[in-house]
This record gives sequence, C-alpha cells and structure tokens, in this order.
Amino acid sequence: MAKISWKPGNMVYPLPAVLVTCSNGRGEDNVLTIAWTGTVCTNPPMTYISVRPERHSYHIIKESGEFIINLTTKELAKATDFCGVRSGKDMDKFEQMHLTKEKAKVVNVPMIAESPVNIECKVIEIKELGSHHMFLAEVVNVNVDESLMDETGKFHLSRSNPLVYSHGEYYETGKELGSFGYSVKKKKAKKKKRKERYRE
Repeated sequence: MAKISWKPGNMVYPLPAVLVTCSNGRGEDNVLTIAWTGTVCTNPPMTYISVRPERHSYHIIKESGEFIINLTTKELAKATDFCGVRSGKDMDKFEQMHLTKEKAKVVNVPMIAESPVNIECKVIEIKELGSHHMFLAEVVNVNVDESLMDETGKFHLSRSNPLVYSHGEYYETGKELGSFGYSVKKKKAKKKKRKERYRE
C-alpha cells in the first residue's frame, strides 16, 4: 500500500465529540463542544480536555477548577455541533438547544440530562501547550443512564449510539466487532457443538 508524507498534525481519529459543561458559581453556566479529550490514567481515574484560551469557557473552567464531560449520542448531534460553533458569551446554549440542566453529585456544575453518561471532573493541573491548554483532571464521579445497564450490572454504552468526530464530520458508531481479548479466547461454542454431535 503506497503512502504519502503529510506535515505533522493530529491524525488520531475518530475522537469522542463531547459536550463539556462548566459554571462560574455565580449563575453563569455554559456548554462547549470538545473533541480533544480522552483517558489519561485508570487509578486514580484521570482524564483531560484541551481548550483554546480564547474560548469563553476557558476562563470559567480555569477559575472554578471543575467541569463535566457529557457524552453525546446521535440524538445530540445538532446540539454538539451548535455548541462548538457558537459562543456562550452571546447566548444561553442550554436554552437555545433545549438541553436540560441536572444537578451533579460532587461538582458545582450542571450535567446535561439528555446525555447518557456525565463524568464529573476536578482540575489538578493546567498545561499551556500552545494553541490549546490542557486541563488535566481527576474523575470524581460518573453518572450513567439506567437504560445502559443490564441485569448483571454490566455497562453497555453502545445502546446509546455514541457520537464520534473525524476530520470535521460527525458519525454514529457501528456494530460491535468483538470484545476485549476476543482474539485470544478459546472458542467454547464450537467445542460444545462437537460434544453434542458425539452424543447424537
């Protein structure tokens, strides 16, 4: 397969397109769309968001030290795009996109009720990297929609049609191709069928 050389750039796609909520604690709540986000550490649970300093929410998050990552779905695609191209200094994006505020359990920031998963975060460090500053944060609580849990307590995010972002486009995720470790698991189903044939 032939390859061509591009200039250095961020080519790790697709990415989760999330709605980040923040509050200054004085009555101003805001929502912004973030794609530069991900997992940093399992124990303690840590994540990050990278935000341009000129974004309206940047100073709110820097001052409060708190934010919530609200995962998005196919149904939230329009709101996700809108909150990424409009500024909270000009309007109330919760109101414009008919997003419902819900009280968080730990941080003083509203969750988005329509989001299937709300990840409450406390900033522990800000790294000024260049065009974006990275808010490194500890996850202090996670809120999950009950409909995503099965009778055994297993979490199924796929049921919510998660939204992802790739090179300026939004996509809903597709069908499951396998689960963690499936490539090395023994095929028990086939062995069981063979035994049943021998019994016949």
